Amino acid sequence: MLELLSASPEFTLTRADAPIRVKKKTRTKQKDKRAVATFHKEQADYHLSYEIGEFISKYTMNFDHDEIRFFNTRSSDKVILNTPSKTRAIVNLERINNYRKINRFFEDVNCLLQNNDLFISSVETHTVRKNRILKKVPSLLRGVYYTLDFVCHRICPKLNHVKKLYFKLTRGYNRVLTKAEAFGRLYACGFEMVDDMVIDGRLFFVARKRADPSYDSKPTYGPLISLKRVGKNGKIINVFKVRTMHPYAEYLQQYLYNRNSLKTGGKIKSDFRISRFGRLFRKYWIDELPMLINFIKGEMKFIGVRPLSEHYFSLYPKELQQKRTQVKPGLFPPFYVDMPETLDEIIKSEEKYLDLYMKNPIMTDMVYFFKIIVNIVFKGNRSA
Repeated sequence: MLELLSASPEFTLTRADAPIRVKKKTRTKQKDKRAVATFHKEQADYHLSYEIGEFISKYTMNFDHDEIRFFNTRSSDKVILNTPSKTRAIVNLERINNYRKINRFFEDVNCLLQNNDLFISSVETHTVRKNRILKKVPSLLRGVYYTLDFVCHRICPKLNHVKKLYFKLTRGYNRVLTKAEAFGRLYACGFEMVDDMVIDGRLFFVARKRADPSYDSKPTYGPLISLKRVGKNGKIINVFKVRTMHPYAEYLQQYLYNRNSLKTGGKIKSDFRISRFGRLFRKYWIDELPMLINFIKGEMKFIGVRPLSEHYFSLYPKELQQKRTQVKPGLFPPFYVDMPETLDEIIKSEEKYLDLYMKNPIMTDMVYFFKIIVNIVFKGNRSA
């Protein structure tokens, strides 16, 4: 049984089917807002360790007892019905892999909270799940078992023609989720990450409400995706690429930039959003082939600056932003001529190209084209 030690009357820990009473324990008259969780081994329902209790109480200790709601449910309706308006933190002990509609759950929780309020839950990531499977299955069957598990619980929920059957059979239980998709869904639903920690085979996270949900009604799961990029005259265009990142990864760009900054070549360091196949596609530029669609549509030209996301675009100086929006972005950027390593060097490289292009567009693109061919074909240069 989970005991919440506080100075106030007892509150209810809501499970999927029935409420569970949490015992109270009186303190001194001086009000202490800390909530200290202790876990008993005889309670088979939870098996929550001391480390989990410490992680949760670290972020809820300054709330009153009636400002925190504990749940162990996959139903957002139960959360809505049992969450009063003064709630400051919602803790759901059910891992999000078992939510039937993950985004709807996050959106409902978001609507129950005010800005800066907390949502705490957990996810079994793809990596942890893989290690768990490989440990319990005999070595001769590991490859087959893991492949079938991945296809069934990772691919099937994302295929239009089979996902209805999948959810009918499984009711959404035990889906495979990557860290990138789990966190990306949270950001898409108006949260931002505060902290995360792997405990007892699950990635526990603390998310803070920062805005209303985006209500993304058409998330992209397939191999061909379109990304919103800043084009000519500041118009937002949809740039087509082969998927190299996990679903919802596009929502994590600022989160990763703030945590990891940039590495050589202007890319984000330790980018866990990129899939294993994605790294291979990027190495041989397979991911950029669909941009020919943008070239045919007249949204991009052959040589030109890279089409940037709004976040990355905001990192550039205002003067360069204005210059960039005067021309179309290109399939082959000046990066492959100068091979810059830092953001400042990338900015200088693009400024040099744009200044030359505005003076003599045709000649500049011809010179840059031949230089790019030499660097790529004969020198083997690649982006980071």
